[in-house]
Amino acid sequence: MTQIYNFSAGPAVLPKPVLARAQAEMLNWHDSGMSVMEMSHRGKAFLSILEKTESDFRTLLNVPSDYKVLFLQGGAIAENAAIPLNLLDGKSADYAVTGGWSKRSVEDARAYGTINIATNTEGEGFTHVPDFANWKLNQDAAYLHICTNETLQGVEFDGLPNAHGVPIVADMSSHILSRPVDVRQFGVIYAGAQKNIGPAGLCIVVVREDLLGKASPLTPAVLNWKVQAENQSMINTPPTYSIYIAGLVFEWLLAQGGVEAIEKVNIAKAKLLYDAIDSSDFYVNKVAVKNRSRMNIPFFLKDESLNEAFLKGAEAQGLLQLKGHRSVGGMRASIYNAMPIEGVQALVTYMKQFENHH
Repeated sequence: MTQIYNFSAGPAVLPKPVLARAQAEMLNWHDSGMSVMEMSHRGKAFLSILEKTESDFRTLLNVPSDYKVLFLQGGAIAENAAIPLNLLDGKSADYAVTGGWSKRSVEDARAYGTINIATNTEGEGFTHVPDFANWKLNQDAAYLHICTNETLQGVEFDGLPNAHGVPIVADMSSHILSRPVDVRQFGVIYAGAQKNIGPAGLCIVVVREDLLGKASPLTPAVLNWKVQAENQSMINTPPTYSIYIAGLVFEWLLAQGGVEAIEKVNIAKAKLLYDAIDSSDFYVNKVAVKNRSRMNIPFFLKDESLNEAFLKGAEAQGLLQLKGHRSVGGMRASIYNAMPIEGVQALVTYMKQFENHH
């Protein structure tokens, strides 16, 4: 088979050693006689998986002891509802709209209370994060919501605003564990797993303990963080197999040297691709340089009539899922932790060949 490199934004590429180990353990996990998919979520075998997965995640992200780690279902979109239900507490909330997913977060949150827009770059094409000094923040807000890496437009935060003590809630779905993060700067971090953690079906929520217990009485138990925390994320059957694979990814990442080590690789991969785009008048990236994502790199051909030919040629060389999101167009290469640098090298080589030919 031709070497395949999967540039999908999610569900996304997983480390090959993780897939090989999951294959080896598929029928009989650690001589239990069962697949992880068959285990009782309350049995000793799965509980040992869950506990190690949480422990390794805490190590990787350096999660303080006064933060709860929840393994939930429904993806980040479910948390769009859970966040205002758990945190508004009769107040308003500030939201920064810097791309397609933060825009969706606002749309979902408005059903539950008053939402103020702190900044909105839609009119400028979602190409940058505005100067924090120009944000319209409410110091009495229940929280400030941001999306620190916009998967669709490839816009990544290069810092954080001064929220004046208001808890910052961050959607980190598409770059979590790709670089060190000071968890204490946030009240809540949440991330859908299907980009940089594991398969779809799991969402990880990291929440500071003092923010628990504020939920609206209308909050369903499955979305109530305090209830979930008190029940080890198991008021219903959790996404057991997705948690297991996430645990294998965390072990793999620790073996690479952790988040600090993988960040160096991510910087090198992103530089390689951005340099190829910037050195050409055939391709263009529209994002402000200081806000360019390391994980999701959109680019456009100057002559967009060649888009289909570009994608067809890429697929023939084993470079898959490069078509940009339908709301953005163009191309997009998602180069998460599990994408080896050889994949980016192969893409850059193909881009140069295609440019020379056309």
